[in-house]
Amino acid sequence: MRWELSAEQADFRSVLADWLAQTCPAETVRDWLDAGDHGTFEERFVGEGWFGVGAPEELGGEGGGLVELALAAEELGRSAAPSSAWLGSMLALPALAALPEAAKALLADGVTTVLAVPAGQVPGSGSGVTTDGASLTGRIPTVLAASRARRLVVPVNGALHLVEVDQPGVRITPRALTDRSRTVADVELDGARALAIPLDGAESAQALELAARRAAILVAADALGAMERMLDTTVEYTLQRKQFGVPIGSFQAVKHAAAEMLVKVESARSILYLAAASVGADEGDAPVLAAAAKAQICAAASAAADSALTLHGAIGYTWEHDLQLYYKRAKLDVELFGSPGLWNDRLADRLALVPTAQG
Repeated sequence: MRWELSAEQADFRSVLADWLAQTCPAETVRDWLDAGDHGTFEERFVGEGWFGVGAPEELGGEGGGLVELALAAEELGRSAAPSSAWLGSMLALPALAALPEAAKALLADGVTTVLAVPAGQVPGSGSGVTTDGASLTGRIPTVLAASRARRLVVPVNGALHLVEVDQPGVRITPRALTDRSRTVADVELDGARALAIPLDGAESAQALELAARRAAILVAADALGAMERMLDTTVEYTLQRKQFGVPIGSFQAVKHAAAEMLVKVESARSILYLAAASVGADEGDAPVLAAAAKAQICAAASAAADSALTLHGAIGYTWEHDLQLYYKRAKLDVELFGSPGLWNDRLADRLALVPTAQG
């Protein structure tokens, strides 16, 4: 099945793609990453109204839904734009719906509020934080965009809490990633004051499950964008690079490798937007489609990255070449919020068993 975007969604993607091409071409992105500067892009993204796209208007967003968020994630991945703060905030949003003022501060004013869960785990897998009723203590490793955040949504024993970062009981320790376009940091809480988010246990679990499905969709969309850019970059390179007096793109083996990348891109696009629409509408097949999207698209992007690097040779991994930005992006997406293996396990858990034919 091929998912078709509406005219409005296609227009949105085109306008955002044009804005990103002007705002953060590859050479600008490299300058930002060289300097460790994510703030310049984040301020522009918020200031020009993109941050709230895909979020409810009643919470201060621009309207739209998960398909629009996936379109944004795809274009951000295609540009290798610094987007950790945006992604971490979009995962925190389901919990913030119970605190409308905090949600409005996030969406309208860019008060970055991220979900404090380990970046390598599926959201909802638990945390090492405890509470005495008024404050939180514990450590959460590798939280996406924690160093960019002003507030954290922290899961604790089946409940969710909102924590202001700027207080004595909170320590944020950044950790280096090979993909410099994203950031993670360890969060240590030592008697940090917290506001309980007014959700009961079932509602908190539902918010975390929705965060997990949104993570699957948005990371898969990011991987698709990176994969599309690697395909374009590889085709362009193989038509310029010559051996034996002809472009290497004329060699049959190179054509086959590029064709396989194209097949991965097209199949990923169909999976992604069907899954985004299903999760956004909370349909019955949403858990299965979200798991399939995360597992299959991220694995395909990783394989495409290897093919792209093989066709480029060693030059593709040098800092001066654009390919390394998208290669590293795709490789992080494979593990971000759960590996393909973890999501395949979730997929298997939700599929009905079919009895084998008896001989």
